[in-house]
Amino acid sequence: MCIGIPMQVGSIESGYALCSGRGETRRVRTALVGDVAPGEWLLVFIDSAQERLEPQRVAEINATLDLLQAAMNGDAQDPADAAFDLPSRWTTAQLRQLSGTPSTPTPESMP
Repeated sequence: MCIGIPMQVGSIESGYALCSGRGETRRVRTALVGDVAPGEWLLVFIDSAQERLEPQRVAEINATLDLLQAAMNGDAQDPADAAFDLPSRWTTAQLRQLSGTPSTPTPESMP
């Protein structure tokens, strides 16, 4: 399994960015997200940025990763205490909005 890590761009070079997040720094390929600027947040899988992130989404992902880390350490936490909603609790309309799908299916969006 591969888990994406939110990382903030510190400096850039052609096709790469030096990013930091969750206690580590990595040289990250930026081919999939295009040009980036210092201060931007990226979702990084291994050594490649997969998408740009808004700060609110960074906080949600970090909170989820904190819950996973706590579970791996044997610390029981109630996901209901998290400061965000898990996608499993979202409505169909919210999931469609996240994926960019129209909230009301159109003939073009139906299989």
